[in-house]
Amino acid sequence: MTRKLEKLAFAAALLPFVMTLLNLGRLRRLPGLSRCGPVSVLIPARDEEETIREAIETVLASKGVELELIVLDDHSSDRTLDILRACNDPRLRVLQAPDLPEGWCGKTHACALLAEAARHELMLFVDADVRLRPDALGRLSALMLARPDIAFLSGVPRQVTRTFLEWLLLPFIHVLLLGYLPMVFDSGQKPALAAACGQLILVRRSAYHFSGGHAAIRNRLHDGLALARQFRTCGFKTMLFDASDIASCRMYHRASDVWNGLLKNATEGMATPRGLPVWTVLLGGAQIIPFLLPTTRVSRLAAGMTLLTRGLISYRFRQGWGTVVLAPLGTALLLMIQWQALVCGYLGHAPRWRGRSYPRRSV
Repeated sequence: MTRKLEKLAFAAALLPFVMTLLNLGRLRRLPGLSRCGPVSVLIPARDEEETIREAIETVLASKGVELELIVLDDHSSDRTLDILRACNDPRLRVLQAPDLPEGWCGKTHACALLAEAARHELMLFVDADVRLRPDALGRLSALMLARPDIAFLSGVPRQVTRTFLEWLLLPFIHVLLLGYLPMVFDSGQKPALAAACGQLILVRRSAYHFSGGHAAIRNRLHDGLALARQFRTCGFKTMLFDASDIASCRMYHRASDVWNGLLKNATEGMATPRGLPVWTVLLGGAQIIPFLLPTTRVSRLAAGMTLLTRGLISYRFRQGWGTVVLAPLGTALLLMIQWQALVCGYLGHAPRWRGRSYPRRSV
């Protein structure tokens, strides 16, 4: 039995190790181009009083680019709308969402309304907890002007993690992306290989409307990934890049938010009846089992590949070494969340996020 577990651990650790080595060079940062065009920056906001002021201030501080900023308040129960109305910059427009129609998720509905109100060909969807650098909009729009073949551009901001669960669990954004998605074989057009980060998405208005926009993915929680697949299905090219030098994001501020946020997203992620057993073997075999087995040459090699994989990702994206050392614990907690989401879904207990319920959906 031990010998079989050793072989499993070695194979499970080898896969993300090789994929990470291949993918690190594919997830590049934006070049510093000079010519840029106008951009509509679109922010959906629901109960964002802690984050919205800084969000709009960083957008309005952008340099060298013509912009309009549209923020849609989605029935906030806090001071979000008051904070938005207190800003007198003529580049800012504040909208209020109507009641959520049946069959829509809150964010996709908000983004669809924002897209209808946008004036420019380039539309940038950003979350309220994303902070843009002054040169971000210029570099984003410049790339789209230089690459007319790209219709959808998504970036992964630098993930700011301060509390224990944040820096223990959120690095899995990069671990799953780099360790298990074969980006090296992706031409930018295969829907099955699409990747995106919903925190920062830049699209061409013409391609957005042709593909159906957010209306085509109205019931999806992973709106970024679903939108990228929708674009590719309609024949458009998408691109994912490393946005850590032009944007940052702190998704959660409390341990309960980390857990509940990941629990909500799990309903469209790994937590499926067929997918979760496979992910449990892949992640558990690579990042838990090698550290539980008796010390042998094979188990040491598996553990070494896992630590090196996590170390490379941590160094590249400034995640801290604690998340590397505690990789087995982080993996165990991540899988616990996924299994909780799957079991609760079958029991009819839907996770809640900011006053809305998110039952498990088939995807």
